[in-house]
Amino acid sequence: MYSCLFLVILCWVPTVGRLYLFKGTWDPYDSKYGQFSERERLQMLEMSREMFQFGYDNYMKYAFPEDELNPIDCNGRGPDYDNPENININDVLGDYVLTLVDSLDTLAIMGNSSEFKKAVGLVIEYVDFDKSNTVQVFEATIRILGSLLSAHLIIEDKTEPFGEMRPKHYNNELLHLAHDLAARLLPAFDGTATGIPYPRVNLQDGVPTNCINETCTAGAGTLSLEFGVLSRLLDDPVYESKARRVVKALWKYRSNVTGLFGNVIDIQSGEWTGIMSGLGAGLDSFYEYLLKSYILFGEEEDLKMFNETYETIKYHMRRGRFKCNDGSGNPPIYVNVNMKTGETINTWIDSLQAAWSGVQVLNGDIDEAICCHALYYSIWRKYGAIPERYNWQSKAPDIRFYPLRPEFVESTYFLYQATKNPFYFHVGRDIINSLNEHTRTECGYATVHDVFTRELEDRMESFFLSETCKYLYLLFDKDNHVNKESSRYVFSTEGHILPVDGRFRKRNSWNENSIESIPVVDVRTNRSNCDSIPTQSRYFLPMKSEYLEQMDLAVGLEAFDSKINS
Repeated sequence: MYSCLFLVILCWVPTVGRLYLFKGTWDPYDSKYGQFSERERLQMLEMSREMFQFGYDNYMKYAFPEDELNPIDCNGRGPDYDNPENININDVLGDYVLTLVDSLDTLAIMGNSSEFKKAVGLVIEYVDFDKSNTVQVFEATIRILGSLLSAHLIIEDKTEPFGEMRPKHYNNELLHLAHDLAARLLPAFDGTATGIPYPRVNLQDGVPTNCINETCTAGAGTLSLEFGVLSRLLDDPVYESKARRVVKALWKYRSNVTGLFGNVIDIQSGEWTGIMSGLGAGLDSFYEYLLKSYILFGEEEDLKMFNETYETIKYHMRRGRFKCNDGSGNPPIYVNVNMKTGETINTWIDSLQAAWSGVQVLNGDIDEAICCHALYYSIWRKYGAIPERYNWQSKAPDIRFYPLRPEFVESTYFLYQATKNPFYFHVGRDIINSLNEHTRTECGYATVHDVFTRELEDRMESFFLSETCKYLYLLFDKDNHVNKESSRYVFSTEGHILPVDGRFRKRNSWNENSIESIPVVDVRTNRSNCDSIPTQSRYFLPMKSEYLEQMDLAVGLEAFDSKINS
């Protein structure tokens, strides 16, 4: 009788319920993370929407048409014309209404049709690339080109999944702007012996005379989604062929001993001037785009390169016990290594590496993704942010600032989509509460200059609205079209949605290797291409309490149970 009753109750209780009560033992982690009510979810959904709206409205009020909002002084920011060498600003800000452009598809995803159409009209009116501004090819591609393409495809989608988003008299203006920008980036690819582009280009004059001959792997190798989509929309091979040539060149120059890539390469000689290999800055999105290029375009060569790279990364960079949720030993961690030997080269990880869990989810390696994410969650709980660089040996930040980056939020979203575990709602709520408590200002959200003192810097980068707020909103909006049809979309590395569309997966006259449209694996429903998600990871804690506590102690965070008892 009792066993039958148990089964009935187990089938009835939703995933966000109190299933941990059936374990028979009290656990502080279960007690905190084992449930998340529908009321709480809706509250967080509204808070995430309000966060975006607060930042967006203040940008439009105080900063538009400049590129970014200064959320403390309540004014706008553009290129640093007084100091052309200030690449921290000038690589990103090109006097092209950056924050508005970068926010377009977030407006659509949130169903704000009227503001989306208004924003598109303002972009068409104000954005002009015919200016003598020198920008980074990578940043202009992921933030501007990718957003223009995403918004154009949303407008052109006749099924109107986000509502009626087509502005009156729209005539492909966003696509024309994307084409104009990409054409101005092409000179970066000329004059290099390897085909790997210069890192910067002047939008009027081409490559600056003083441009360096070095670029990072991610900066050069993260162009294939945006350039590929543009080529296929225009039926013009030049853009995709440039991007693919870069990937092939980088692949050619990887270590013939370890198979690893360095983080900085000479674009003329192909020699690695930076021999650190890792999952963070300088390399992160290169790996991501190998997999996402396969998903979007169906090119088997991309998948082959990704699979080989993924195994090489695991072999050389992974430290700690063999399994995330089983066995003894130190918690798993991916470290930075020497590309030539695979030996550990330093003792820090950075905030960009937090996105790796999302890539692991797309690849179906869910258990590994859970463990990688848990490390960053412990760091977040310790500081209320992810410091730019964290030293896992000294258990302290090497670089203390946090510019509202989205990578940890992104992985939280993908892990919830894969497991539907309420644990990740709690993570999302912690993120929202920390951002509102520590970074919200009179007219926006500001960069944390120091995660110890909580001192702020007067800058709100465009990715806060285009990614951080978007992923938080999607985490809690279970009925959003993007979540219900997740296998139909790929997120760019800037968080812009691109449809997995037959148009992008068909054989073209200029690309004989392209294939007919085929379905894409959805890790939530198809187990043939991914590790099965353990029952515990779905219905109890995704990671056993003993291992969560071990992760907390590994970053110098007080044990959770002692906090409760104190």
